[in-house]
Amino acid sequence: MNASTPAAIRTLTCGAVLFDMDGTLVDSTAVVEQVWGEFAARYGLDLGEILRTSHGVQALDTVTRFAPAGADVTALTAELGAMERVRTRGIVPLPGAASLLAALPPDAVALVTSADRILADIRMNAAGLPMPAIAVTAELVTRGKPDPEGYLKAAANLGVDPADAVVFEDAPAGIAAGVAAGIRTVAVGPNTGPLPAGVLHIQDYSAVVVETGKDDDSRTVISFRL
Repeated sequence: MNASTPAAIRTLTCGAVLFDMDGTLVDSTAVVEQVWGEFAARYGLDLGEILRTSHGVQALDTVTRFAPAGADVTALTAELGAMERVRTRGIVPLPGAASLLAALPPDAVALVTSADRILADIRMNAAGLPMPAIAVTAELVTRGKPDPEGYLKAAANLGVDPADAVVFEDAPAGIAAGVAAGIRTVAVGPNTGPLPAGVLHIQDYSAVVVETGKDDDSRTVISFRL
């Protein structure tokens, strides 16, 4: 966010918070680039193009797009998933992610990720972060990001209107999903691409201040200063 942004715009109040995982809470860049690099080398593909378009979307969608004609995309996706599950070296939390999660009410937080549940558990554990009780993973949606299904499902599971939630996302596909869901969206990190109107940006959570409380109807109120 530019230093010139008015302070009032840098304050968000909501009833629930929805986080993407890779690149948003967890920095898994080393593993992701290694696995996709091996896939690209096997088939003589452009790794840069794969990484540019795969960020934030389900692996099956990326394999379908780039695998050679006649390839068994389901088997390839399963193979890549198995590779990712045993590689955790270099996985770390984003700066400030652990303290931010610890400050939020557990019943007002959800994870919405393009990873499956097994991989999500592995990566959150590797980063030393707690898995939210509500987690919408790849196998729980019929349409992956940039479709808003996952974020809408998470908001419904938390019992909040989308307009009363905030999404934190790092990838263009995920940012598009949050916006399409009608949820205020904050872009995180350096790989967000051009931002839609109204989407704020932070580098990480190290400067984020959060306060929580209850309103007169005993509903959770979360206030972020970004």
